[in-house]
Amino acid sequence: MTHDEYVQLDAVALAALHDSGEVTAREIAELAVERIERVNPLINAVVHRMDGEAMAAVARTRPEGVFAGVPFLAKDLMSNYAGHPTSQGSRFLKGTVAESDTELARRVRATGVSVLGKTNVPEFGLLPCTEPLRWGPCRNPWDLDRTPGGSSGGAAAAVAAGIVPIAGAGDGAGSIRIPASCCGLFGLKPTRGRVPARSRWGASWRGAAIEHVLTRSVRDSAAMLDATHGPDRGARYRIQRPKRPYLREIERDPKRLRIYWTTEPTLGDTVHPECVEAVARARALLEELGHEVVEEWPQVDRTSFGMAFMRVVIGELGAEVAQLAEWVGRRPRRGELEPLTRCLTLLASAVSAREYADSLRALDRHGYEIAGFLGPSELLLGPSVASPPPRIGALGPQRAERLLLQVLGTIGSGRLVQRTGLIERIAESAFDFTPWSPLFNVSGQPAMSVPLHWSAEGLPVGVQLAAPVGDEATLLRLAAQLERTRPWFNRIPLATASGGTSG
Repeated sequence: MTHDEYVQLDAVALAALHDSGEVTAREIAELAVERIERVNPLINAVVHRMDGEAMAAVARTRPEGVFAGVPFLAKDLMSNYAGHPTSQGSRFLKGTVAESDTELARRVRATGVSVLGKTNVPEFGLLPCTEPLRWGPCRNPWDLDRTPGGSSGGAAAAVAAGIVPIAGAGDGAGSIRIPASCCGLFGLKPTRGRVPARSRWGASWRGAAIEHVLTRSVRDSAAMLDATHGPDRGARYRIQRPKRPYLREIERDPKRLRIYWTTEPTLGDTVHPECVEAVARARALLEELGHEVVEEWPQVDRTSFGMAFMRVVIGELGAEVAQLAEWVGRRPRRGELEPLTRCLTLLASAVSAREYADSLRALDRHGYEIAGFLGPSELLLGPSVASPPPRIGALGPQRAERLLLQVLGTIGSGRLVQRTGLIERIAESAFDFTPWSPLFNVSGQPAMSVPLHWSAEGLPVGVQLAAPVGDEATLLRLAAQLERTRPWFNRIPLATASGGTSG
């Protein structure tokens, strides 16, 4: 198999070639490792290498499973792989090693993939861009000056650049769908409880965060969901099992759907014209395919939702850093947490138990209202994000804000951080870029970003569709229908097409 042939195959196709004996797992892995060596210096997507272990494993035994022999990269957040770090993009966790696989990691390994490494993330997955001080910024293969999104930015960049056809990802406020949009990929956030979510310290962000994969093809996503779905032992969130394998679901078109749409930002202020155009083109295509498209959207109080979501995330971060400190055996030293993270942990100590509980109740109310908007055979449609991928450094704290965060972190007063209003301004900036995606983490609904549009500058712009709780099947059937009608798989970013520099 040549290098050019490798990047034109999805994971299902690679596994079929392996199963037929046309190519060995080692040969496939060598191509992926060569791709890491050639492309990763440009995009900084892979931050920890595991290919030595993977090569030794395929030399010992022939892999088996739905993705036997397929190269895979794990996200450096949430899922643990025994004997390897889960640094979460933080200097505080440098040198720490996971003692065992999480349940989802075990299920991923059981598919037969060759896990070659772990991908770049923002510190603790907090921002919709991937620019941690621990590893440096990850860059978008479509334009190396732009972000691949976050928090699964390294995973998205690696798949878009053809390093691997499939990579692990996680989504607590859009972190699968945001980078899918930025990098021209398919990204499905499953229903809450569809796959194992338990970690060492319980479900992340009260169950709002869930893991799956980023892929170029719909069938790769469907096949991985077939292999990993089902609750963890003792899971509190249990949903109805799928009626049939998702890989079979995508063989048939969905029945006629009613699809409600908007381009008005639920949590932000402005939407880029390219994102409006992406939805307009998607609407026209959906109507051509026989679906009913209606302009309507759930009503959400943006102030109530935004404040409640922010408080819960801050409280969860404060608890997580404290638990990690117990595990590491010491508190973070000066400079081991980024200034924003440090100030958020200070702010967590200033949030009362009553405020945290009030925020959880508010999000429960919003979640019921959002999920209750849809009936059977109904979906929601809108932009995945509010603009094409921004330039590196445009998201997150700006220079003056970073200086103030450093001062506040040194003073060490959560109340002072609270009085400045700085955190609220940074959160508003993040919501401006992602004004829809957190809605479906709170409601627990499945949602996906589909790469149906490229801007005049040649940048990918995704559209988001969400379904009723538990109905990934309809989303995947529709995604496959869209993929057949307007294929995107062969769109390859020029910046990394040959492993050289963009011209």
